[in-house]
Amino acid sequence: MLKKIAISLGDINGVGIQLALENHKTISKLCDPIYCVNKKILKKATKKLQIKIPSNFTLSGQFLQTKINPGKVKKDSGQFSYDSFLQAIQLAKVNQVDAICTLPINKEAWSKANIHYVGHTDMLRDIFKKNAIMMLGCEKMFVALYTEHIALKKVASELKLSKLSKFLIDFVNDISIEKNTTIGVLGLNPHAGDNGVLGKEEDIIKKAIKKATKVTNQKFDLLVPDIAFTPNVRKKYKYFCAMYHDQGLAPLKALHFEESINVSLNLPIIRTSVDHGTAFDIAYKKQNKLSNKSYINAIKEAIKLAK
Repeated sequence: MLKKIAISLGDINGVGIQLALENHKTISKLCDPIYCVNKKILKKATKKLQIKIPSNFTLSGQFLQTKINPGKVKKDSGQFSYDSFLQAIQLAKVNQVDAICTLPINKEAWSKANIHYVGHTDMLRDIFKKNAIMMLGCEKMFVALYTEHIALKKVASELKLSKLSKFLIDFVNDISIEKNTTIGVLGLNPHAGDNGVLGKEEDIIKKAIKKATKVTNQKFDLLVPDIAFTPNVRKKYKYFCAMYHDQGLAPLKALHFEESINVSLNLPIIRTSVDHGTAFDIAYKKQNKLSNKSYINAIKEAIKLAK
């Protein structure tokens, strides 16, 4: 029997709905998708896209009427994407689906709709009262983020021994890691601090690694950030832990932008996502062929994790 996957459609002014419609035939062979949108909003979108609604396109949820303004940051589209995600979460909480896959939201649109979360992971963390971990990547390489959507100037003050060691322990406990695999942990400072010359934060990271190793028996290596993603170093590691958002995601997206996905770890439900934005610049422009690699990979990972 195919796994049931709830798909939240993201910002209705972006490319989410087009991705869902164009790839339904492929997706429905892999799983039983349930799309969190109602028929009235779906009809508006398909009319603009000039795409027919597939006969087996299963819908779930009732939503406030939403105007579609292709490529625009709007309060209505922010509210819809929030409601669509919340509907997917509710389905997962009562075990009506095996996992969730999310299409891209716009954080500014959420702000316009007075939604206080900064994104999907933040919302999941609050709803389940668990320290959800954001991991992004593909089969070749995954990067987990210690801090996510915070200002760079706040990162150093967030580096605390108890918090970082718990992050590393939770991360190891929620991934299926091959035996004898070493996880690369990036230092915060240039040259990983050069033994304290360029900063003392690496002392905290080393202590956190030592504590996590003792608890999990997992091997970690502290890596110099500017060489961590060079070809020779990448041969040694599949999993990396970055101290802040761009430290991990800039190299990941340079290497694997189209195929990488987002996975939320350390939660009672399974959630995967595409690792790209709303692409407002090409939304509802049917002549633009959308890359589906990230979406297909996110669905496949959700199915894999649900087994």
